[in-house]
Amino acid sequence: MNRIRSVLFVGRAEALRAEAVAESPWLDVAWARDAEEAAALPLSAFDAVVLDARDERGAHESLGRIGAASDERCPPVLVRLPATNATNAIALRNAGAAAVVARDVAGPPLRPLADLLAELEPRGTAPRRRATSGGARPDLLAHSPAMRDVLLLVDRAATSNATALLTGETGTGKEVLARAIHEGSPRRDGAFVAVNCAAFPESLLESELFGHQKGSFTGADRTQTGLFEAAHGGTLFLDEIGETTPALQAKLLRVLQEREVRPVGGTKPRKIDVRLVAATNRSLVHEVASGRFREDLYYRLAVFRITVPPLRERSEDVVPLAEHFLRRHGEREGKRDCHLSREVAALLLAHPWPGNVRELENEMQHALALAEAGETIAVRHLSERLHATLAPIEEATRNDGPESLRAQLARVEAWLIRRALDAHGNRRAATARTLGITREGLYKKMRRFQID
Repeated sequence: MNRIRSVLFVGRAEALRAEAVAESPWLDVAWARDAEEAAALPLSAFDAVVLDARDERGAHESLGRIGAASDERCPPVLVRLPATNATNAIALRNAGAAAVVARDVAGPPLRPLADLLAELEPRGTAPRRRATSGGARPDLLAHSPAMRDVLLLVDRAATSNATALLTGETGTGKEVLARAIHEGSPRRDGAFVAVNCAAFPESLLESELFGHQKGSFTGADRTQTGLFEAAHGGTLFLDEIGETTPALQAKLLRVLQEREVRPVGGTKPRKIDVRLVAATNRSLVHEVASGRFREDLYYRLAVFRITVPPLRERSEDVVPLAEHFLRRHGEREGKRDCHLSREVAALLLAHPWPGNVRELENEMQHALALAEAGETIAVRHLSERLHATLAPIEEATRNDGPESLRAQLARVEAWLIRRALDAHGNRRAATARTLGITREGLYKKMRRFQID
């Protein structure tokens, strides 16, 4: 078994002494005061890097510096923090950390650092992961607790070979998450094949999935390989699986049970090795109760179930996602360095986003079409549907007499709370989640603004 022999410890000298890692008989340990000093060193000379950070923000910044200074085969980085939780740990792993562990500042670490290093893969056994602020894919930005929980489940699903079911409204990014599951899995070198089940009539969808023999039906002038076979060794993503008919559901169930497909018009089954990920914007539990979806297929699909929250319930992600889309599409369209104005950011937060992330992306593309490179995105660059959000805010803040800034902000805040309550049928817990505050905080604001 390969073993790590050379380590670069990045952090305070007293932290290095406290870990006693330098005393290990099989480790050659070098020390750097911070990430800037580490980046100046030839990182290719080390088998691993230990980053002893004071907090998660510092860990993210240091990972970025170390990743930028590394070549394509980066040494694995073990991050040590005074404390962390599962969602922050996955964010750090997605940002490039090979492992994340917490050290107890009030006592000795739960496990010796030397033992943890012994479990890491030495340098050169795995390619470097690109450091980003929000995950292995830039689209997976997660500042909200709800989305961080989703990414934690995505990370766990990636390590499993079980079928996964993604549920959520249209436009929430279910295909992006399905692709992230594939890219984080042992099947990442295989194909990722996606098909929208709602885009085909039943007979054609069956042919697309299972393939067909020449002459098996009118127009079948050649033999065609199905998508299950095309995804052999990889992942097949079935989007909008709730739109399939009971007859096709029975055939999908057989494929999952037998791990083989039979092309339309064929007589011999063909073995397949495919990981299935499905998605739907429907409640399959209700579809099962109504008899429109097979219960046995549902339980086969929902081995690993992930519910993706709508954008209105994770407002902390709206502005970072908007800035991300400006950067991504700005690069493609030659309109770099465009940023949101404060007024536009506030307007984006006030919009309910019925089309979710997809609608937000389209809105940023619309704004870029009207803006120049390097221009600040203003209200005039937004579409009419965003202007419709601005009108009630202006009405809510209109006052004939002089009014302080604090009073104007209070009127806007009260309007946003009333609108959120209406959107959630006066359910306080859901409203608080959407607004990014606690239920107790919501109750206090409702009393303050005299909202029933």
